Amino acid sequence: MSRNELLRARIATTLAFMMNGFSVGIIVSQLPDYKFHLQISNGALGTALFFMAAGVLSALGPSGRWSAKHGSARVTILGSVAIILSMPLVGISFNYISFCIALYLFGFAIAFQDVAMNTHAVTLEQRFKHRVMSTFHALYSVGALAGSACGGLMAQLHVKEIIQECLVSVLFVVVLLYMKSRFLPASSDQQEPRKLKRPRRPTIFWVMGLLGMSASIGEGSAGDWGGVLARTTFHTSPFVGTLPYICFSITMVTGRFLGDRLAHKFGPGQLLFFGGLFAGLGLGTGLLIGGIGGEIFGWLFLGIGMCTVIPMIYSEAGKIAINKFTGTIAPSEAVATVSGISYFGFVVGPPIMGYISEAITLRWAMLVPAALGLCLAAGSRYVIRQEK
Repeated sequence: MSRNELLRARIATTLAFMMNGFSVGIIVSQLPDYKFHLQISNGALGTALFFMAAGVLSALGPSGRWSAKHGSARVTILGSVAIILSMPLVGISFNYISFCIALYLFGFAIAFQDVAMNTHAVTLEQRFKHRVMSTFHALYSVGALAGSACGGLMAQLHVKEIIQECLVSVLFVVVLLYMKSRFLPASSDQQEPRKLKRPRRPTIFWVMGLLGMSASIGEGSAGDWGGVLARTTFHTSPFVGTLPYICFSITMVTGRFLGDRLAHKFGPGQLLFFGGLFAGLGLGTGLLIGGIGGEIFGWLFLGIGMCTVIPMIYSEAGKIAINKFTGTIAPSEAVATVSGISYFGFVVGPPIMGYISEAITLRWAMLVPAALGLCLAAGSRYVIRQEK
Protein backbone atom coordinates (compact mmCIF):
# COMPACT_ATOMS: atom_id res chain seq x y z
CA MET A 1 0.00 0.00 0.00
CA SER A 2 1.44 3.37 -1.04
CA ARG A 3 2.17 6.17 1.42
CA ASN A 4 -0.40 8.38 -0.32
CA GLU A 5 -3.10 5.76 0.35
CA LEU A 6 -2.05 5.60 4.00
CA LEU A 7 -2.17 9.40 4.28
CA ARG A 8 -5.63 9.46 2.70
CA ALA A 9 -6.79 6.86 5.22
CA ARG A 10 -5.26 8.87 8.06
CA ILE A 11 -7.18 11.98 6.97
CA ALA A 12 -10.43 9.99 6.80
CA THR A 13 -9.83 8.51 10.26
CA THR A 14 -9.03 11.96 11.62
CA LEU A 15 -12.35 13.26 10.29
CA ALA A 16 -14.17 10.32 11.93
CA PHE A 17 -12.59 11.11 15.31
CA MET A 18 -13.44 14.80 14.95
CA MET A 19 -17.02 14.00 13.88
CA ASN A 20 -17.49 11.81 16.95
CA GLY A 21 -16.06 14.46 19.27
CA PHE A 22 -18.03 17.32 17.67
CA SER A 23 -21.33 15.45 18.02
CA VAL A 24 -20.66 14.73 21.70
CA GLY A 25 -19.56 18.33 22.32
CA ILE A 26 -22.67 19.90 20.83
CA ILE A 27 -25.07 17.56 22.64
CA VAL A 28 -23.24 18.17 25.93
CA SER A 29 -23.50 21.94 25.43
CA GLN A 30 -27.27 21.58 24.99
CA LEU A 31 -27.95 19.56 28.16
CA PRO A 32 -28.78 22.64 30.29
CA ASP A 33 -31.30 23.73 27.64
CA TYR A 34 -33.00 20.34 27.55
CA LYS A 35 -33.09 20.35 31.36
CA PHE A 36 -34.83 23.74 31.27
CA HIS A 37 -37.27 22.96 28.43
CA LEU A 38 -38.31 19.60 29.88
CA GLN A 39 -38.41 20.99 33.45
CA ILE A 40 -36.48 18.06 34.91
CA SER A 41 -34.26 17.77 38.00
CA ASN A 42 -30.58 16.85 38.14
CA GLY A 43 -31.59 13.34 39.14
CA ALA A 44 -33.93 13.02 36.15
CA LEU A 45 -31.16 14.27 33.85
CA GLY A 46 -28.88 11.67 35.42
CA THR A 47 -31.42 8.97 34.55
CA ALA A 48 -31.55 10.25 30.97
CA LEU A 49 -27.77 10.02 30.81
CA PHE A 50 -28.07 6.41 31.98
CA PHE A 51 -30.08 5.77 28.82
CA MET A 52 -27.25 7.21 26.75
CA ALA A 53 -24.83 5.03 28.72
CA ALA A 54 -27.00 1.99 28.01
CA GLY A 55 -26.83 2.83 24.32
CA VAL A 56 -23.03 3.01 24.53
CA LEU A 57 -22.82 -0.39 26.23
CA SER A 58 -25.25 -1.92 23.75
CA ALA A 59 -23.04 -0.88 20.82
CA LEU A 60 -19.66 -2.13 22.04
CA GLY A 61 -20.17 -5.83 21.29
CA PRO A 62 -21.87 -5.52 17.88
CA SER A 63 -19.39 -2.93 16.65
CA GLY A 64 -16.42 -5.09 17.63
CA ARG A 65 -17.84 -8.20 15.98
CA TRP A 66 -18.91 -6.38 12.81
CA SER A 67 -15.52 -4.66 12.54
CA ALA A 68 -13.80 -8.05 12.66
CA LYS A 69 -16.20 -9.62 10.16
CA HIS A 70 -16.72 -6.77 7.67
CA GLY A 71 -13.71 -4.51 8.28
CA SER A 72 -13.51 -1.46 10.52
CA ALA A 73 -13.81 0.99 7.60
CA ARG A 74 -17.33 -0.16 6.71
CA VAL A 75 -18.45 -0.08 10.33
CA THR A 76 -16.96 3.40 10.83
CA ILE A 77 -19.01 4.62 7.86
CA LEU A 78 -22.13 2.90 9.20
CA GLY A 79 -21.53 4.50 12.60
CA SER A 80 -21.21 7.90 10.94
CA VAL A 81 -24.59 7.40 9.27
CA ALA A 82 -26.07 6.43 12.65
CA ILE A 83 -24.78 9.67 14.21
CA ILE A 84 -26.23 11.73 11.35
CA LEU A 85 -29.65 10.13 11.86
CA SER A 86 -29.69 10.11 15.67
CA MET A 87 -28.71 13.73 16.37
CA PRO A 88 -31.94 15.29 15.03
CA LEU A 89 -33.92 12.78 17.10
CA VAL A 90 -32.48 14.38 20.24
CA GLY A 91 -33.48 17.81 18.92
CA ILE A 92 -37.13 16.88 18.35
CA SER A 93 -37.59 15.36 21.82
CA PHE A 94 -41.02 16.58 22.92
CA ASN A 95 -41.11 15.01 26.39
CA TYR A 96 -38.89 13.24 28.91
CA ILE A 97 -39.51 9.73 27.55
CA SER A 98 -38.67 10.69 23.96
CA PHE A 99 -35.56 12.49 25.26
CA CYS A 100 -34.36 9.31 27.01
CA ILE A 101 -35.00 7.17 23.92
CA ALA A 102 -33.20 9.67 21.67
CA LEU A 103 -30.19 9.73 24.02
CA TYR A 104 -30.10 5.92 23.97
CA LEU A 105 -29.95 5.92 20.16
CA PHE A 106 -27.35 8.68 20.13
CA GLY A 107 -25.21 6.81 22.68
CA PHE A 108 -25.44 3.66 20.54
CA ALA A 109 -24.39 5.61 17.43
CA ILE A 110 -21.32 7.32 18.92
CA ALA A 111 -20.05 4.10 20.54
CA PHE A 112 -20.70 2.08 17.37
CA GLN A 113 -18.52 4.49 15.40
CA ASP A 114 -16.01 4.85 18.25
CA VAL A 115 -15.04 1.17 18.45
CA ALA A 116 -14.67 0.88 14.68
CA MET A 117 -12.62 4.06 14.20
CA ASN A 118 -10.25 3.08 17.02
CA THR A 119 -9.81 -0.33 15.40
CA HIS A 120 -9.02 1.42 12.11
CA ALA A 121 -6.52 3.65 13.93
CA VAL A 122 -4.74 0.57 15.31
CA THR A 123 -4.49 -0.84 11.78
CA LEU A 124 -3.03 2.45 10.57
CA GLU A 125 -0.43 2.39 13.34
CA GLN A 126 0.70 -1.03 12.16
CA ARG A 127 0.99 0.17 8.57
CA PHE A 128 2.76 3.44 9.48
CA LYS A 129 5.14 1.66 11.89
CA HIS A 130 4.85 4.48 14.43
CA ARG A 131 2.34 5.74 16.99
CA VAL A 132 -0.57 7.88 15.81
CA MET A 133 -3.28 6.94 18.33
CA SER A 134 -2.54 9.80 20.74
CA THR A 135 -2.88 12.33 17.93
CA PHE A 136 -6.24 10.87 16.91
CA HIS A 137 -7.52 11.21 20.47
CA ALA A 138 -6.21 14.77 20.64
CA LEU A 139 -8.18 15.55 17.48
CA TYR A 140 -11.26 13.95 19.04
CA SER A 141 -10.86 16.51 21.81
CA VAL A 142 -10.51 19.25 19.19
CA GLY A 143 -13.84 18.13 17.74
CA ALA A 144 -15.46 18.10 21.19
CA LEU A 145 -14.12 21.58 21.89
CA ALA A 146 -15.43 22.90 18.57
CA GLY A 147 -18.82 21.26 19.10
CA SER A 148 -19.18 22.68 22.60
CA ALA A 149 -18.19 26.18 21.48
CA CYS A 150 -20.51 26.00 18.48
CA GLY A 151 -23.42 24.80 20.63
CA GLY A 152 -22.83 27.50 23.21
CA LEU A 153 -22.65 30.23 20.58
CA MET A 154 -25.84 29.08 18.85
CA ALA A 155 -27.61 28.84 22.21
CA GLN A 156 -26.53 32.43 22.94
CA LEU A 157 -28.08 33.42 19.58
CA HIS A 158 -31.29 31.55 20.57
CA VAL A 159 -31.01 29.01 17.74
CA LYS A 160 -33.35 26.10 18.52
CA GLU A 161 -31.76 22.76 19.31
CA ILE A 162 -33.41 20.95 16.39
CA ILE A 163 -32.05 23.54 13.95
CA GLN A 164 -28.57 23.17 15.45
CA GLU A 165 -28.65 19.39 15.07
CA CYS A 166 -30.01 19.49 11.51
CA LEU A 167 -27.26 21.91 10.48
CA VAL A 168 -24.62 19.67 12.02
CA SER A 169 -26.11 16.57 10.36
CA VAL A 170 -25.97 18.28 6.95
CA LEU A 171 -22.31 19.15 7.60
CA PHE A 172 -21.62 15.54 8.59
CA VAL A 173 -23.19 14.26 5.36
CA VAL A 174 -20.69 16.36 3.39
CA VAL A 175 -17.81 15.07 5.54
CA LEU A 176 -18.96 11.47 5.14
CA LEU A 177 -19.16 11.77 1.35
CA TYR A 178 -15.57 13.03 1.36
CA MET A 179 -14.06 10.42 3.68
CA LYS A 180 -15.97 7.23 2.84
CA SER A 181 -13.71 6.20 -0.09
CA ARG A 182 -10.46 7.11 1.66
CA PHE A 183 -10.30 4.49 4.41
CA LEU A 184 -8.10 1.42 4.16
CA PRO A 185 -9.71 -1.52 2.33
CA ALA A 186 -11.96 -3.75 4.42
CA SER A 187 -9.50 -6.60 3.94
CA SER A 188 -6.90 -4.66 5.94
CA ASP A 189 -8.33 -5.77 9.27
CA GLN A 190 -11.04 -8.32 8.53
CA GLN A 191 -10.72 -11.43 10.67
CA GLU A 192 -12.79 -14.24 12.05
CA PRO A 193 -13.20 -13.90 15.85
CA ARG A 194 -11.30 -16.67 17.62
CA LYS A 195 -12.72 -18.47 20.63
CA LEU A 196 -9.86 -18.62 23.10
CA LYS A 197 -9.80 -19.67 26.73
CA ARG A 198 -10.15 -16.56 28.83
CA PRO A 199 -6.78 -15.84 30.51
CA ARG A 200 -6.37 -14.94 34.16
CA ARG A 201 -5.86 -11.19 34.49
CA PRO A 202 -2.94 -10.24 36.80
CA THR A 203 -3.79 -7.76 39.55
CA ILE A 204 -1.81 -4.90 38.00
CA PHE A 205 -4.24 -4.65 35.09
CA TRP A 206 -7.24 -4.41 37.41
CA VAL A 207 -5.45 -1.66 39.33
CA MET A 208 -4.67 0.20 36.10
CA GLY A 209 -8.28 -0.20 35.00
CA LEU A 210 -9.47 1.39 38.25
CA LEU A 211 -7.02 4.26 37.72
CA GLY A 212 -8.47 4.75 34.25
CA MET A 213 -11.98 4.64 35.67
CA SER A 214 -11.06 7.39 38.16
CA ALA A 215 -9.96 9.56 35.24
CA SER A 216 -12.93 8.74 33.03
CA ILE A 217 -15.42 9.64 35.78
CA GLY A 218 -13.75 13.05 36.00
CA GLU A 219 -13.70 13.51 32.21
CA GLY A 220 -17.33 12.49 31.79
CA SER A 221 -18.54 14.63 34.69
CA ALA A 222 -16.65 17.67 33.41
CA GLY A 223 -18.46 17.42 30.10
CA ASP A 224 -21.96 16.48 31.17
CA TRP A 225 -22.25 18.62 34.30
CA GLY A 226 -19.95 21.60 33.72
CA GLY A 227 -22.53 23.63 31.82
CA VAL A 228 -25.33 22.66 34.18
CA LEU A 229 -23.27 23.76 37.21
CA ALA A 230 -22.39 27.09 35.58
CA ARG A 231 -25.91 27.96 34.50
CA THR A 232 -28.02 26.60 37.36
CA THR A 233 -25.71 27.20 40.34
CA PHE A 234 -23.64 30.20 39.22
CA HIS A 235 -26.37 31.66 36.93
CA THR A 236 -24.25 32.39 33.86
CA SER A 237 -25.40 33.09 30.30
CA PRO A 238 -25.58 30.17 27.84
CA PHE A 239 -22.24 30.97 26.18
CA VAL A 240 -20.37 31.70 29.42
CA GLY A 241 -21.76 28.42 30.73
CA THR A 242 -19.77 26.55 28.08
CA LEU A 243 -16.44 28.19 29.05
CA PRO A 244 -15.47 25.65 31.77
CA TYR A 245 -15.82 22.75 29.32
CA ILE A 246 -14.07 24.73 26.58
CA CYS A 247 -11.12 25.41 28.93
CA PHE A 248 -11.12 21.75 29.97
CA SER A 249 -11.07 20.68 26.32
CA ILE A 250 -8.21 23.06 25.47
CA THR A 251 -6.01 21.56 28.18
CA MET A 252 -7.02 18.03 27.14
CA VAL A 253 -6.06 18.73 23.52
CA THR A 254 -2.75 20.39 24.39
CA GLY A 255 -1.82 17.70 26.89
CA ARG A 256 -2.59 14.86 24.49
CA PHE A 257 -0.46 16.39 21.77
CA LEU A 258 2.43 16.67 24.28
CA GLY A 259 1.72 13.43 26.15
CA ASP A 260 4.17 11.12 24.40
CA ARG A 261 7.01 13.66 24.77
CA LEU A 262 6.26 14.20 28.48
CA ALA A 263 6.06 10.45 29.15
CA HIS A 264 9.44 9.96 27.48
CA LYS A 265 10.98 12.69 29.66
CA PHE A 266 9.41 11.96 33.06
CA GLY A 267 8.03 8.43 32.76
CA PRO A 268 4.35 7.39 32.56
CA GLY A 269 4.14 6.65 36.29
CA GLN A 270 5.28 10.14 37.28
CA LEU A 271 2.86 11.58 34.73
CA LEU A 272 -0.01 9.67 36.33
CA PHE A 273 1.04 10.75 39.84
CA PHE A 274 1.29 14.47 39.14
CA GLY A 275 -1.75 14.35 36.86
CA GLY A 276 -3.91 12.94 39.66
CA LEU A 277 -2.47 15.45 42.11
CA PHE A 278 -3.14 18.46 39.83
CA ALA A 279 -6.66 17.25 39.02
CA GLY A 280 -7.65 16.54 42.61
CA LEU A 281 -6.22 19.65 44.25
CA GLY A 282 -7.08 21.98 41.36
CA LEU A 283 -10.70 20.87 41.01
CA GLY A 284 -11.23 20.87 44.78
CA THR A 285 -9.79 24.38 45.09
CA GLY A 286 -11.94 25.70 42.24
CA LEU A 287 -15.10 24.30 43.79
CA LEU A 288 -14.25 25.84 47.17
CA ILE A 289 -13.62 29.25 45.53
CA GLY A 290 -16.99 29.03 43.76
CA GLY A 291 -18.44 31.23 41.05
CA ILE A 292 -17.78 30.86 37.34
CA GLY A 293 -14.13 31.90 37.90
CA GLY A 294 -13.62 29.11 40.40
CA GLU A 295 -15.30 26.60 38.13
CA ILE A 296 -13.11 27.57 35.17
CA PHE A 297 -10.04 27.26 37.42
CA GLY A 298 -11.13 23.80 38.57
CA TRP A 299 -11.95 22.58 35.06
CA LEU A 300 -8.59 23.83 33.75
CA PHE A 301 -6.67 21.86 36.36
CA LEU A 302 -8.88 18.83 35.86
CA GLY A 303 -7.99 18.88 32.15
CA ILE A 304 -4.27 19.37 32.88
CA GLY A 305 -4.30 16.42 35.25
CA MET A 306 -6.44 13.98 33.28
CA CYS A 307 -5.33 14.68 29.70
CA THR A 308 -2.72 11.91 29.47
CA VAL A 309 -4.14 9.33 31.88
CA ILE A 310 -6.13 7.16 29.47
CA PRO A 311 -3.47 7.06 26.69
CA MET A 312 -0.73 6.35 29.26
CA ILE A 313 -2.46 3.46 31.00
CA TYR A 314 -3.35 1.83 27.68
CA SER A 315 0.27 2.11 26.57
CA GLU A 316 1.67 0.88 29.89
CA ALA A 317 -0.75 -2.05 30.04
CA GLY A 318 0.59 -3.40 26.75
CA LYS A 319 4.20 -2.78 27.76
CA ILE A 320 3.84 -4.47 31.16
CA ALA A 321 2.17 -7.48 29.52
CA ILE A 322 5.13 -7.86 27.16
CA ASN A 323 7.87 -7.31 29.75
CA LYS A 324 6.46 -9.13 32.79
CA PHE A 325 3.62 -11.44 31.77
CA THR A 326 4.69 -13.04 28.50
CA GLY A 327 2.80 -16.30 28.10
CA THR A 328 0.27 -15.31 30.76
CA ILE A 329 -1.66 -12.56 29.02
CA ALA A 330 -1.30 -10.99 25.58
CA PRO A 331 -0.81 -7.21 25.29
CA SER A 332 -4.13 -6.86 23.45
CA GLU A 333 -5.93 -8.72 26.24
CA ALA A 334 -4.28 -6.50 28.86
CA VAL A 335 -5.34 -3.36 27.02
CA ALA A 336 -8.86 -4.77 26.62
CA THR A 337 -9.12 -5.36 30.36
CA VAL A 338 -7.89 -1.89 31.26
CA SER A 339 -9.99 -0.13 28.63
CA GLY A 340 -13.15 -2.04 29.58
CA ILE A 341 -12.90 -1.01 33.24
CA SER A 342 -11.98 2.56 32.28
CA TYR A 343 -14.90 2.88 29.88
CA PHE A 344 -17.24 1.90 32.71
CA GLY A 345 -16.40 5.22 34.38
CA PHE A 346 -17.58 7.17 31.33
CA VAL A 347 -20.80 5.16 31.38
CA VAL A 348 -21.81 5.29 35.04
CA GLY A 349 -19.96 8.34 36.37
CA PRO A 350 -22.06 11.24 35.02
CA PRO A 351 -25.44 9.65 35.83
CA ILE A 352 -24.33 8.83 39.38
CA MET A 353 -23.18 12.42 39.79
CA GLY A 354 -26.75 13.48 39.05
CA TYR A 355 -28.07 11.34 41.91
CA ILE A 356 -25.40 12.55 44.33
CA SER A 357 -26.18 16.16 43.43
CA GLU A 358 -29.79 15.60 44.47
CA ALA A 359 -28.54 14.97 48.01
CA ILE A 360 -25.66 17.45 48.42
CA THR A 361 -26.02 19.86 45.43
CA LEU A 362 -24.08 19.60 42.18
CA ARG A 363 -21.27 21.88 43.33
CA TRP A 364 -20.28 19.62 46.21
CA ALA A 365 -21.00 16.43 44.27
CA MET A 366 -18.14 17.43 41.95
CA LEU A 367 -15.78 16.90 44.89
CA VAL A 368 -16.13 13.18 44.08
CA PRO A 369 -14.01 13.46 40.88
CA ALA A 370 -11.56 15.61 42.86
CA ALA A 371 -11.19 12.86 45.45
CA LEU A 372 -10.78 10.27 42.69
CA GLY A 373 -7.95 12.38 41.25
CA LEU A 374 -6.09 12.07 44.56
CA CYS A 375 -6.81 8.32 44.54
CA LEU A 376 -5.28 8.19 41.06
CA ALA A 377 -2.14 9.90 42.37
CA ALA A 378 -1.87 7.40 45.22
CA GLY A 379 -2.50 4.37 42.98
CA SER A 380 0.08 5.50 40.42
CA ARG A 381 2.83 4.47 42.85
CA TYR A 382 1.90 0.85 42.11
CA VAL A 383 2.41 1.47 38.39
CA ILE A 384 5.77 3.15 39.08
CA ARG A 385 6.94 0.03 40.94
CA GLN A 386 5.99 -2.08 37.91
CA GLU A 387 8.16 0.10 35.67
CA LYS A 388 11.34 -0.67 37.67
